[in-house]
Amino acid sequence: MTSTFLPLSDPDLLRTDLDAVAEVLSTQCLSAGPIVQQFESEFAAYLSRKHAIAVASGTIGMALALRAKGIGAGAEVIASAHSFRETTHSIALCGAHPVFADVDYWAGTLDPEKAKAKIGANTKALIAANTNGHPAAWDRIREIAREAGIFLVEDSTEAIGSVYKGKPVGTFGDCSIFDFSQPAALVCGEGGMVVTDDDELAAQIRRLRSRKIEERSSVVLGSFPPIQGSMSDISAALALGQLRRIELLLARRKRVEGWYYEYVKSFEGIKDPYIAPDVDQVNWFLYVVHLGTRFSRSLRDAIIDDLHTEKIGACAYSQPLHLQRYYFDLGYKKGDLFVTEKVAERAVALPLHAHLTEEQVAFIVATMKDASINSGAGAAIYL
Repeated sequence: MTSTFLPLSDPDLLRTDLDAVAEVLSTQCLSAGPIVQQFESEFAAYLSRKHAIAVASGTIGMALALRAKGIGAGAEVIASAHSFRETTHSIALCGAHPVFADVDYWAGTLDPEKAKAKIGANTKALIAANTNGHPAAWDRIREIAREAGIFLVEDSTEAIGSVYKGKPVGTFGDCSIFDFSQPAALVCGEGGMVVTDDDELAAQIRRLRSRKIEERSSVVLGSFPPIQGSMSDISAALALGQLRRIELLLARRKRVEGWYYEYVKSFEGIKDPYIAPDVDQVNWFLYVVHLGTRFSRSLRDAIIDDLHTEKIGACAYSQPLHLQRYYFDLGYKKGDLFVTEKVAERAVALPLHAHLTEEQVAFIVATMKDASINSGAGAAIYL
């Protein structure tokens, strides 16, 4: 088992995906063109939303959405500091001030009441994420955003295919953001998508995203600079084939999740993966194991080092944003978000992709257990 490196993610591609890319490479259009438009159309249809705008990344997509609503210097945007990806850097990129609220201990998603408590006179938007694929508490979050009259952004960069109260993620925000870089289930190298039902918002995001060659002389469009954040036809071709078989891709990952569950639950002290009562289905972004309370961050890091020694591509799931240097300089400090910090210090992301075998999953989990014992903190871990 130790002769082969087990990566954190491994795209689930077919020969037809490569053929689709090769076909684009043989055409005269490699940049944004008809394949991007087709991908946008089919992604919008997949979620039954009016508009889908393909972008270069989830972070750029979120920044464009905020800019399209006029959110910039002087504005405050509420968000979570806890995730694998750091899409909420978009708040800072827009010149706005991020206001971090704490998360629910079990789900890892934004705590609605803690977010509500952060709303002030300068609050213009609220970003709630479907963290690690687990849907946020959308009924309450939408109610809070509506009562406050603020823009609601759904960060689904870690979630595709999860379902909350019968509706798929990507359908709850005024706009919703997806990302298609690794380790997502749908991967096209780098890219993202913004979806919305708001005609004006969609038009403004497109204007801010990029400008066609024939539009460069437009007096109207020349009044603001686009970010040139388009997706290429090459990336769109790679993503389109996966979108058309997304249910199969998710089912293949579900099989691996099932193996993890069976091997992990056999260890004393391990609890079943948490899924909130209102959530119908979670498609995990990564298989995240939470260590018991006796573990410290240094012991967590030692366990990850042991996993790396055995050629297992594990990593810390979260490096909380408010503890990173840029946000320190904004006035944040350790202790500001107790739950976020407590969860992040003991969360280990294990490989999750369709190419894992049952034998490999068993090896990963057994190695995880041995590493926890070797750390001196005992074997009690839970999901």
